[in-house]
Amino acid sequence: METVTTNGSDMLIDERRQHILALIQRDGRVLISELSQSLGISRITIRKDLDHLASMGLVHRTHGGALCVQRSALLDPTLREKEQKQSQEKQRIAAAAAAMVSEGMCVMLDSGTTTTAIARELRNFSRLTVITNAVNIASELAATGFEVILTGGTLRKNSFSLVGPLAEEALVSVRADVLFIGMDGFDPQAGLMTPNLLESRVNRAMVKAADRVVAVCDSTKFSRRSLALIVPTSAVHTVITDDEISDEDYQMLVSKGVEVLRV
Repeated sequence: METVTTNGSDMLIDERRQHILALIQRDGRVLISELSQSLGISRITIRKDLDHLASMGLVHRTHGGALCVQRSALLDPTLREKEQKQSQEKQRIAAAAAAMVSEGMCVMLDSGTTTTAIARELRNFSRLTVITNAVNIASELAATGFEVILTGGTLRKNSFSLVGPLAEEALVSVRADVLFIGMDGFDPQAGLMTPNLLESRVNRAMVKAADRVVAVCDSTKFSRRSLALIVPTSAVHTVITDDEISDEDYQMLVSKGVEVLRV
């Protein structure tokens, strides 16, 4: 593993753990001794970081280090890569989401391919307010008569989303009737997850700003974990997914008081 110049002592705990996870994803493994030297922090701290990542199922802990596991669930694919997967399921989910919307409502959409499909369905309405942190979604709705509110922030090129303090602050002063939120992993026991910490913070602010939270995801997202928790399952009112969701995941969601729509 090549030496990095990052000073681990200057990082927040979550930042350091995301950095370590990124190294594991890139190289396939890490050694405690090398991480300690390259980050300038103690081996005890590195062990705690690796143990935490292992407890979330993100890495496989070994003597003296850790190995990469479930690589596809942890990476941060581009929007174009995501568009190639489960397109028919996403379209059915989008149609079901649009059926929950009425004229005059304020709808909030986070970034992602499923929420982009929802935005296209919403073009059948004539009078909506849409709040989003996704540049591509704002573009999709630019020709409508909607009031489109785009948060500020730093552009994440992988997802065309705006993140960071500016995006979070913009969401403090707004209120939406409904939020449609996607995710990279949804463990019914733990909650909604994403591989990016900055994205998780903006998503969390969106949840706080919405009267109703609707998670939209195809069935492949269930029982998958990623680095950053957005919100626990208890913060979600409704889940719209396809009919391939497992009975175990379905029953777990229902037991937690979540409405599940299978389309």
